Amino acid sequence: MFESKKFESVKALSRILEILEKYWGYKSFRPLQEDIINSVLEGKDTLALMPTGGGKSITFQVPALVNDGICLVITPLIALMKDQVENLKQKGIRALAINSGLSRAEIDITLENAVFGNFKFLYISPERIETDIFLKRVERMNINLIAIDEAHCISQWGYDFRPSYLNIAQLRPLFPEIPILALTATATKDVVDDIQDKLNFKQKNLLQKSFKRDNLVYYVRKTEDKFKATTDVINWTKGSGIIYVRSRKKTQEISKTLQRQGIKADFYHAGLSSEDRTYKQDRWKENKIQVIVATNAFGMGIDKPDVRFVIHLDLPDTLEEYFQEAGRAGRDEKKAFAFLLYNNVDKANAERRISTNFPDIPTIKRVYTALCNYYKLAIGAGKGIVYDFNLIDFSTTYQFNKLIVYNSLKFIEKEGYLEVTDELQNPSKVHFLVNRDDLYKFQLKNSQFDSFIKLLLRSYTGLFSEYAIIDEEWLAKQAKTNRNVIYQYLLKLSNSKIINYIPQKKTPLVIFTEERLDEKNLVISKDNYEKRKERYVWRLRQMIHYANSEFECRNEILLQYFGEKDTKPCGECDVCRAKKEQTITDDEIKLVEEKLKLLLAEQDITTNQTIDKLGKDKKKTIRIIQWLIDNKKIEVDSNDCLVWKE
Repeated sequence: MFESKKFESVKALSRILEILEKYWGYKSFRPLQEDIINSVLEGKDTLALMPTGGGKSITFQVPALVNDGICLVITPLIALMKDQVENLKQKGIRALAINSGLSRAEIDITLENAVFGNFKFLYISPERIETDIFLKRVERMNINLIAIDEAHCISQWGYDFRPSYLNIAQLRPLFPEIPILALTATATKDVVDDIQDKLNFKQKNLLQKSFKRDNLVYYVRKTEDKFKATTDVINWTKGSGIIYVRSRKKTQEISKTLQRQGIKADFYHAGLSSEDRTYKQDRWKENKIQVIVATNAFGMGIDKPDVRFVIHLDLPDTLEEYFQEAGRAGRDEKKAFAFLLYNNVDKANAERRISTNFPDIPTIKRVYTALCNYYKLAIGAGKGIVYDFNLIDFSTTYQFNKLIVYNSLKFIEKEGYLEVTDELQNPSKVHFLVNRDDLYKFQLKNSQFDSFIKLLLRSYTGLFSEYAIIDEEWLAKQAKTNRNVIYQYLLKLSNSKIINYIPQKKTPLVIFTEERLDEKNLVISKDNYEKRKERYVWRLRQMIHYANSEFECRNEILLQYFGEKDTKPCGECDVCRAKKEQTITDDEIKLVEEKLKLLLAEQDITTNQTIDKLGKDKKKTIRIIQWLIDNKKIEVDSNDCLVWKE
């Protein structure tokens, strides 16, 4: 029996390596990938905790290709969803995606193809799960795996909780024997436990790669002249890099200033068109530009291995956010640097964000009522309806501050009443509503459309079975005419019910997940509100502590935040280097520790008295005592006396 199992194990390994090489061109897996894949193939619910750049997508794509059936992938990142579907298609793997930007007709056809079309992957946004149209079709699908990306979103203790993720548990009774693979790059211990509970894991099963990145060096540089510090980093590293800022306007300002310094730079944010984003991204990937200045919209799905530095010019809200963005440097395992440029203004700005991010409850309710009125929604109506959303127009119409509106809507979203997407670039799409025979009859009767219909059929495949993405500009060039003529042809065919034509648009969306409520019946849980605020403030304080600390190793702060124990100083970060330069050795720390233990055993003693009694070099003694406090070996009580903690 043992030999049989061993044979099956070797056979399975051979199969997954064969798939890996065939579709991805790799001969071996990265650390932890193979363990995750084997866990899933053994039918185990699995939570995989892998830092950014660890190759998460392969861990569900490979096992899904091993087994018959289709893999259901749940992700809130529409841009990433589109990228992965396109990448799979380019590999010859059939994949589909449904997000909130699709019409009901598009969704209907996509679901039919998922049931009958021999596709291997169906990507969906989490809010899709509770819709009737999805629940009726998913039961008929041959699901072989349920993969959940950004799984921290299911936890109320996570830094990006989304109520729609709680709907995922509805799938368990439908597919009790199908394993769930939950994936996230960042999660604290509380969040890890909560994810497994919320997804009803049959038994706890965490596979985790250490958050330690041996090749990534963390620096905090305190400076009033951030631009000079930025150019110093760029000139020093001489490699490809990313600069993160908090506003779209700032991306343009910084990139233009860098260009004037002779640095090849460009900017990137979610407000750009899909074409512009792809163009800028590709130029940076191909090293035609050295530096991309971006908001946090940049990075999802970007796998450029040779990024030598990531600079944060503004303070992120959480260490999760910082760790994920900084982790985009050095994926080639060569030395890379993560710089946080910081000053006291950043701390003051961060403190102000607390009130902006948490508008008072009456304000949140007023924003909700105004939004419903904006769309002329009656009380009791609206569930499941999707609207285009213009934040500036809405804020101006009702004289709200834009940031207050944005954060109020995010809070209403967290209560489960609606969802707001980021700005989406939806390309034009066409689907034929008639069969080939009826189309032929139409062409005979309407010869003026014959050449154009033939051009469409020559140019795109799948027009009868699904919505095909089209490019009016390209069609115009093929037909030697202009874009407007093509647009008019498409409109006329659509009005004649020959095709369904969906013109391109670029807009955020609001999805009402519940019917409109009267303002007094809109429940914003005060307990949840206060708890979330407390968690936000706690995370922000941890971020500020990381930026302010002058005695704790940066790497250790991050590792301990994510629950790793028995950490050691990295020896490379700015704190460790300063310690070396100040010639504080481990032996010197140990000597002070021993003297301090004896002193504290004899009497209560204040910090200043301790400094006077320990050695001649007071500056060095102060640094060592501060190091002992930062590393929680001693603490200062209410009388300013030192207390030994161990």
